Amino acid sequence: MVSGVLAKGAPADRAITTAAKFSVGDHVRTLQTQANHHTRLPAYARDKLGCIAAVRAVHVYPDSNAQGLGEQPQWLYSVAFEGAALWGQEAEHGLTVYLDAWEPYLEQVK
Repeated sequence: MVSGVLAKGAPADRAITTAAKFSVGDHVRTLQTQANHHTRLPAYARDKLGCIAAVRAVHVYPDSNAQGLGEQPQWLYSVAFEGAALWGQEAEHGLTVYLDAWEPYLEQVK
């Protein structure tokens, strides 16, 4: 029975207890982290400029949950990055990449 339950998954969204720090259209920078564990923020997207494309609500924070530190629910955002911001001028012209990023990995750009 366990494998059947795991295969179906479970909801990862959680009750909202705080206001979102960012709004659609906000310019953000991802943090340059040196995690000694798995993280959902890919290395190629660290310390990069992007724009909040969508606010996804509060979800289980997988970085803490995978380490046995509990769910620590966090706001999740869809962030749009220009290809050149991620890969330089070699990127395809007009390319936009959307990544989901949790609030702890983002800072506001003024």
